[in-house]
Amino acid sequence: MADSQLARALLVTGHAAEAVAWSQRVVAGRTRTSGHDHPGTIAAQVSLGHTLVAAGQPGDAVTVLTEAAAGYERVRGTGHLQTLSARDELAAACRAAGKPADAIGHYRRTLADRERVQGPRHPDTMTARGKLAGACLADGRLKDAISHYKRTLADRERVLGPDHLDTIAARRNIASAYHSAGKMAPALQLYEQVCADHQRVLGADHPHTLARRAELAHAYYAAGRLTDAATLLRDTVSRCEQALPPGDPLTQALRENMTGIAGG
Repeated sequence: MADSQLARALLVTGHAAEAVAWSQRVVAGRTRTSGHDHPGTIAAQVSLGHTLVAAGQPGDAVTVLTEAAAGYERVRGTGHLQTLSARDELAAACRAAGKPADAIGHYRRTLADRERVQGPRHPDTMTARGKLAGACLADGRLKDAISHYKRTLADRERVLGPDHLDTIAARRNIASAYHSAGKMAPALQLYEQVCADHQRVLGADHPHTLARRAELAHAYYAAGRLTDAATLLRDTVSRCEQALPPGDPLTQALRENMTGIAGG
């Protein structure tokens, strides 16, 4: 237990390589004292896999998490929440390891099981659908990504309401997918709505609102609306300088964007 707590502390404080060593020690100890198929041993494997991804070793993480997911299926069953969580970790590791098709396969399976076990509108199910959409987007499957993002948004609006931050985030994801697909008209409409949502819910000078304004300006620029982009960036930089600490990364990035637009 002490080794496990130390591994988590190291990971949180940015010492991922050391965290891996301690996590491996936990797995070895659990295996020696409790056996390979003990739930505690499998949980330690999942933690090790997560830590390996954080340490930039996703290939090793895939190996560990494949074994962990299979262990949970064997011990807990395919529909157990621990099994589903392990498969989520495995999908994330596959995506990090540059195996998008494998990631999509695991996310699809997890989504189907969560729909069956937890229901289609459970928060975990909606999150699983969003992860599947993100994996499809990363793999260039834009039509599938947009379809899953739309379903996620509809479910979040129905369950959480239109002004919940998770709902707004789902709306932003669709805007990003449209942007990636080159469909700038619907992308701009959604980016504008997301900005308005953040301003209404969080306030005009909240860091998240300012970041969304920066995204909208970038989308304006990509759509060829250079005057709108420059105007919005100029106003956002002014707001950042007033609302954020000196030297804030967002302010600096926006200043650089302003320079780039002026140079263009």
